[in-house]
Amino acid sequence: MGAAAVAYAAGIERRRWTLREASLPVLPAGARPLRILHLSDLHMMPGQQSKQRWVAELDRLDPDLVVNTGDNLAHRSAVPSVLRALGPLLNRPGVFVFGSNDYYAPKPKNPARYLFPSEKRIHGVPLPWRDLRAAMIERGWHDLTHVRRLLTIDGQNVAIAGIDDPHLRRDRYSDIAGKPDRSATLRLGLTHSPEPRVLDAFAQDGYDLVLAGHTHGGQLRVPGYGALVTNCDLDRSRARGASRWGADMWLHVSAGLGTSPYAPVRFACPPEASLLTLVPRETPLSDLHNGRRRARFGASAHVR
Repeated sequence: MGAAAVAYAAGIERRRWTLREASLPVLPAGARPLRILHLSDLHMMPGQQSKQRWVAELDRLDPDLVVNTGDNLAHRSAVPSVLRALGPLLNRPGVFVFGSNDYYAPKPKNPARYLFPSEKRIHGVPLPWRDLRAAMIERGWHDLTHVRRLLTIDGQNVAIAGIDDPHLRRDRYSDIAGKPDRSATLRLGLTHSPEPRVLDAFAQDGYDLVLAGHTHGGQLRVPGYGALVTNCDLDRSRARGASRWGADMWLHVSAGLGTSPYAPVRFACPPEASLLTLVPRETPLSDLHNGRRRARFGASAHVR
């Protein structure tokens, strides 16, 4: 990158909070639409006040369910900041799984390792994920780590299951393996890192949709080419947004709302939350939208 591009990526784009909207045809005929707010990869630092305000304002979208796919923390003192960001959303039905940067703080590293990742994992200091978990559970959200649940969301049964972070090899899919409840209008899977081996397992068990984060959408994207890397085994074309996984399952990968404090840049990949409207499978293609963005949702979208 040239100096101007680096200045833009570090000083402007990484704070250009964006709402991405998509419609996904995953429900049975006759089902009422469900609206899911998908949050991921906040990587919160205590001083990131504009991010906290913007996320809290997302409550005005009136989602039926909030899904958080992990990597909330980037500092040992960030739990209160995350709770301020989630704020009113914690009064809504919510589910979550954690990612590597809930368990361990990021560490300084050579930026080139982002473009040439390795299997070696270097953990930072432990983070207070148990405190964050306790606070979210106290407000009524469900920890779906290696758990299967049947929840009633807007009067419809939703079967949800989640796993621990595959990026750290903490996943134990065998704990949740098996067909979801047949009474469910929606069968939803959660994982932080969208590793293909995990996605294949969800698809084999008959899930309709899996939500994931971790990739940051590539974080650095080249217009006309896309993400340079995904930081996992997922192919670059699926680094952000919705795609099909096999014949019957959809995948949605959030580009996330943060970065490591040691790599605070984004290019052609603004930080985002996603509002997913789930509709019946027979919905005409002309009635669907995928990837529409509202870059200025909320009054504080560009205020530090």
